[in-house]
Amino acid sequence: MKQGSVAGLVLGIAAALSGCRKGEQPAQQAGSSMGGEGADYRIVVKSTWTAATHPFEYATAGALTGPHFSGLIGASHNAGYTVFAEGTPPTPGLERLSEEGKHNPLDDEIRAAIAAGTAGVLVESGPLRDFSDSLVATIHVDSQHPMVSLVMMVAPSPDWFTGVASVPLMENGQWVAATTVDLIAWDSGGDDGTTYKASDRDANPKQPASRGMTPHFVVNGSVVPVGTLTITRQ
Repeated sequence: MKQGSVAGLVLGIAAALSGCRKGEQPAQQAGSSMGGEGADYRIVVKSTWTAATHPFEYATAGALTGPHFSGLIGASHNAGYTVFAEGTPPTPGLERLSEEGKHNPLDDEIRAAIAAGTAGVLVESGPLRDFSDSLVATIHVDSQHPMVSLVMMVAPSPDWFTGVASVPLMENGQWVAATTVDLIAWDSGGDDGTTYKASDRDANPKQPASRGMTPHFVVNGSVVPVGTLTITRQ
């Protein structure tokens, strides 16, 4: 999809195919590199987070309060930006995403990175509540922004999320055909709660983001992924 010169950010609706099948969430992209040079990638998120795989205190089912992933949010970018990094305290945007599932102000942080040239496009989707379905989105990358970072809240939780940080989609000057990443749970460091439905206990100071190593996500001494994320070139 080619794009002429624009003043500011251009907002587009991107579906993974010509239409959305069951479980496919339409994704919004905003940015300055949505066409021309580069490559489009289809993102598919599948949950593996169940009472059987993660039995410790698994959250009870409910239309809005049962286990689910918040809407996906992320960006294409270069080495000058990432949505999160292990050992780094959360930004206000990541903290709110991990605690409430809200995209704002993380979307504003990404738009600021787009304006600064360190990010290319912003991508967002709706939540994944039915784990028999998949969350599907599309993102555009280019040579100036060849990496992708994506996050979703693991809900309910005090400040847990899942996602990928700085996944490179260009190797040796070529766009990769596809890559699949196991999604583990992360603790953003914004809240001191230790159970899925813990009351709000704001961390002060904020702690560095770290892998979820509680019994909720570690079974028999091994970290058990909560899902998979596959990125495939279109």
